[in-house]
Amino acid sequence: MPITILIFIDGLGWGPADPATNPQHTYGGEVFRLPEPQAALAQPAPAFGGGWARAIDAVLGVPGIPQSATGQTTLLSGVNSQAAIGKHLTGFPNDDLRAILLEHSVLRTLTMRGVPARFLNAFRPRFWELSREKQLTLSATTVANLAADLPFFTMDDVAAGRSIYQDFTNADLISRGFDLPPLTADEAGHVLGRAARAGGFTLYEYFLSDKAGHTGEAAVIAGELVKLDAFVRAVLAELAAELAAGDAQVLLTSDHGNLEDATTRRHTTNPVPLLAWGARARDVTAGITRLDQVTPAIVARHAAR
Repeated sequence: MPITILIFIDGLGWGPADPATNPQHTYGGEVFRLPEPQAALAQPAPAFGGGWARAIDAVLGVPGIPQSATGQTTLLSGVNSQAAIGKHLTGFPNDDLRAILLEHSVLRTLTMRGVPARFLNAFRPRFWELSREKQLTLSATTVANLAADLPFFTMDDVAAGRSIYQDFTNADLISRGFDLPPLTADEAGHVLGRAARAGGFTLYEYFLSDKAGHTGEAAVIAGELVKLDAFVRAVLAELAAELAAGDAQVLLTSDHGNLEDATTRRHTTNPVPLLAWGARARDVTAGITRLDQVTPAIVARHAAR
């Protein structure tokens, strides 16, 4: 069965390759050190580890600066949600965006077609104290999973190495009193890779990147990039055999720009990167120029098998 991972990194744009403004060119790693975006808007560019990268449009013809609610709904549904509601919306999805996710969530679409799917982020116990109606007012990823009626992972799954938290180091959970071991970014990446080996589609969301971008502090942003660099490397290492055989595909993208420009604390109108490794990596990046084309590509990959 094909393996597909979508690593969603909130607030990861593709800006000019200027070390004076772009921490992706000073953090010391390679995964996110991307070339000038202009060339990659026209065609895929080689990326770290034999992957391919494409700069894709997150504005989608709607005036203004891309935001989380619309960008994430678009990414996870394949519907141009910005155009559907006529604006870029920050925060969590509103009623209109929830309706799009409840019908078109990539998790729902794949599940209805018999493809195993999982949202790997673990949730704290308080999540289950909420009614479904309240849960539906939370993040786009949460709504996307509810749309598919898939289970959510728990703290027990984190302890057993079956899942990872939104802060994959567990530092936040430990500070809240949870009895969990600290994880390195490398260890967390291997957890994601092992979980995805079950086949089908695996989604993981990381949003501390956007929080770092909103600080406007290059050192804070660099710290997140260092962790994410090690995390992605570990995912690729865990699935090295499957990637080489063409059985696995790892995709990484974002909802809007932010941390690629340390001169502002706001989101940007820069394109976002689509990085791909493994099965047909160059072809998939060649065929995607916009954020609303990611989910259709994932669905098509599994429909073809």
